Amino acid sequence: MSSGMRFSEAMVGTWRRPEGAPAACRFDIDVAMPELLNPLGTVSGTITGTVDAAGLGNARKAVGTIEISPVAERRIRYSFDFTGDDGAPYRFDGWKSIEWLRPLRTWTTLPGTIYGPGGSLVGTAELRFPLARTAGLVSSVRVGRLPDGGDPTHHHARRWDGRPGRLEVWYDTVTDPATGTGFWLHHELVAPTAGRAPHCHGWLGVFPPDEPPELVRFGPSPVGEEPWFACREVTVSPGRRAGRAGSASWDLAYELDARPLFTFPRLVWRRELLPAAQIVPSPAAAFSGVVKTDHRSWSLDGAPGAAARIYGHGNAERWGWLHADLGEGDVLEVVAAVPRRPGLNRLRPLPLVQLRLGGRDWPANPLLAAPGFRASLGLPEWTV
Repeated sequence: MSSGMRFSEAMVGTWRRPEGAPAACRFDIDVAMPELLNPLGTVSGTITGTVDAAGLGNARKAVGTIEISPVAERRIRYSFDFTGDDGAPYRFDGWKSIEWLRPLRTWTTLPGTIYGPGGSLVGTAELRFPLARTAGLVSSVRVGRLPDGGDPTHHHARRWDGRPGRLEVWYDTVTDPATGTGFWLHHELVAPTAGRAPHCHGWLGVFPPDEPPELVRFGPSPVGEEPWFACREVTVSPGRRAGRAGSASWDLAYELDARPLFTFPRLVWRRELLPAAQIVPSPAAAFSGVVKTDHRSWSLDGAPGAAARIYGHGNAERWGWLHADLGEGDVLEVVAAVPRRPGLNRLRPLPLVQLRLGGRDWPANPLLAAPGFRASLGLPEWTV
């Protein structure tokens, strides 16, 4: 459980392509804030809802983020992703520019931009909050302790708050059922100690059956300002992964699962009780989109995969990791690692196991069960 607030909002207006005629546009969203509004500061939350843009998407699911900063940044920013009627991924990005001498107009007017695959410009939008809905907005506000699981993006969102000595990772695994090719997308936000500037880097790994794997790296680069992760052309945002590294490129969308798999106990993840912890917010995600390399391209449609996260003080000294999709929502997750901290790096690998079968997770506490397992880490094989 976490303290925060929720509310519902609708924005109505038009959108238009360059040189095109205006068309009807609106979105209806539910907002979940992990903390109460701070009028003098900045509070971020998550968006879930639907978007209707005539000629682009009809009642399409929207997932994204909201940033409310009426004084510090003088804006309220909305950013969400959705899949169009043509199956392509799109993003809306816009903000209300707050002017305190004109509060009514600026708090209710939202100009925005719609981007398509690869960040291409699709069109612009001009939306307004209908004043007749004010009573509905006010009545939708809920304040108090909110369950984490009620917000499908809660465990995906960026946790780093600017502190040094932190590592945050978003990584995804996908299997193309048509060819058997595996993909590994790995994104790292690194905040070093000793006064060095934070940076980001990562890679795309492609694993074709019976062929050598291919690894393409990106970064290190300065940390960008996307809702979760931005490293020049590479972005991680709600329900979408997109980027370019060398001659490789990818643009993938996936459905966010509402029920995460806690490889480490929930309290360990939430309170940072260990040097690092891992979680799988979307253990049975379905990915759609395109991946391209020098040699070929893959078009994915509902490809099985998972979206996982790491947060802590750094990478492990040695580790092994397994994610297995067993079908029909059943999954197996295994993480066996040795910490990097002096003293702890002499310990034997600690295996944490989570098996989800028929909606039930076993063992109940993976940390307490870990001493009952044995792990041997090596290359090319490791065992638990």
